[in-house]
Amino acid sequence: MRLIGLDPGLRLTGWGVIDIDGNRLRHVAHGVVRVSTEGSLAERLRELFDGVAAIVEAQRPIEAAIEETFVNVNPGSTLKLGQARGVVLLAPARAGLPVFEYAANLVKKSVTGAGHADKRQIAMMVGRLLPGCDASADAADALAVAICHAHHRTTQHALGRRVEAAQ
Repeated sequence: MRLIGLDPGLRLTGWGVIDIDGNRLRHVAHGVVRVSTEGSLAERLRELFDGVAAIVEAQRPIEAAIEETFVNVNPGSTLKLGQARGVVLLAPARAGLPVFEYAANLVKKSVTGAGHADKRQIAMMVGRLLPGCDASADAADALAVAICHAHHRTTQHALGRRVEAAQ
């Protein structure tokens, strides 16, 4: 079963794909969708959508998991991140995938055992849980989201916690 994890951002959106077989996890691919800092917000959001949609199409996951947004001190930054997150939620939903959301602290705790781990700790644990994977920063965070979903997906399905696919 193939899962994609996504770590939304307006400039950099991390993505990571894993296969699960029972309780075994295998790294498939990872990367970052880089969006230009030039152009209007609408153009940048379209670029982000197109990038995520292309990855979903190429990797063919059956479910997607996305990290929930935390609130920044700057309301303008929070609003822009929320818009980027909406686009990142939409791309797999438009492809017909069930989309699940996880709090950042749950993702960190699922991967490192601590809900307030830093990016370095997350990248190190992702490397241990997915041997041969050398992802850093945003891609490692996205792989952590995918790993979290692999660990919690049965519970999430039972609770019906998902973003419905677009009709």
